[in-house]
Amino acid sequence: MRVDVFTLFPGFFDGPLSASVLGRARERGLIDVRLHDPRDWTTDRHRTVDDAPFGGGAGMVMMPEPLFIAVESVEPPRPLFLLSAAGRPFDQQVAAELAGTSGFSLLCGRYEGVDQRVADHLCDGELSVGDYVLAGGEAAALVVVEAVARLLPEVMGNEASAGEESFADGLVEYPQYTRPASFRGFEVPAILRSGDHGRIARWRHAEALRRTRDRRPDLLERRGLSDAERALLEEDPFQ
Repeated sequence: MRVDVFTLFPGFFDGPLSASVLGRARERGLIDVRLHDPRDWTTDRHRTVDDAPFGGGAGMVMMPEPLFIAVESVEPPRPLFLLSAAGRPFDQQVAAELAGTSGFSLLCGRYEGVDQRVADHLCDGELSVGDYVLAGGEAAALVVVEAVARLLPEVMGNEASAGEESFADGLVEYPQYTRPASFRGFEVPAILRSGDHGRIARWRHAEALRRTRDRRPDLLERRGLSDAERALLEEDPFQ
């Protein structure tokens, strides 16, 4: 998969793209992330990419010309998404949709944002990683790239991992434990040490349901519950 990122701060990505899952995926050629600085397509000696907003107001706005020329010169994979607080909420479903493509591109805004003509006539859509404001789109772009990369074939060491994580089935993930079985008097649930994989799977599903109900009821409201899941929620979690 090829992912192109247009950013005024390509150095922002050096560490994250070289570490952990993303670093290994790039080394193995499973994902090709290319960074492009719009300043490289400016024509003045100051490499200007922003200007004051029409109508007045605080801050600066990214100019359309360098962004249009950069994208037209690179011809990146489409769709091209602007990282924007006004965009479509980025969630696991969107990550899965993008993981099913051969590539996509991201445009990172800065300052007060980008000229609206960029969003209207250059980009194919907008994505938001949450209801908060960042200094720019770079952190959001990393969220999108990592979430998508983890869903690509062979990227994860254990292919089952991505299917069992939070949001894969509209639920948050069940609690995880490892050795030692007893730590400072805190015990790992006995069922996880029983060796009965059927009971363990049932317990994990029940715990995912309980956690989602208690912590993210909005997810359950959208997802709904089957009759079997309602019955499972009423059972003793440790039986």
